[in-house]
Amino acid sequence: MNQKAEELKARTRRFLLDVIALVKKFPMSVDADIIGKQLIRAAAGVAGNYRSACRARSHAEFTAKIGIVLDEADESELWLSVVRDVPIDTSPHVERLRQEGMELSLNQSCHSAILQCQCLYAK
Repeated sequence: MNQKAEELKARTRRFLLDVIALVKKFPMSVDADIIGKQLIRAAAGVAGNYRSACRARSHAEFTAKIGIVLDEADESELWLSVVRDVPIDTSPHVERLRQEGMELSLNQSCHSAILQCQCLYAK
């Protein structure tokens, strides 16, 4: 596996672990519980589906999996925005994670998504 893929595997795993740590600090409330579970599911989808994409057996499978990763990264960014706006947590840590979710799908240097670049390359 190439170095870029390994770096993205580590980055998506770190994103998931950071999200889990954040959600553990949420207050005990119905909204925080529901939003926290959705956020963890989305972040887990980013990490898990990226790993799965790296093991794809075909170009078509890789492209489909990367598409799922992009959807999950976008959903993670949504839930992190909700965490900030409700507000459940307004710490700088939330904004840093939201930025990371956006960066996983947005890379200004190529005017495209990091993962979308891989998706387009696969096609």
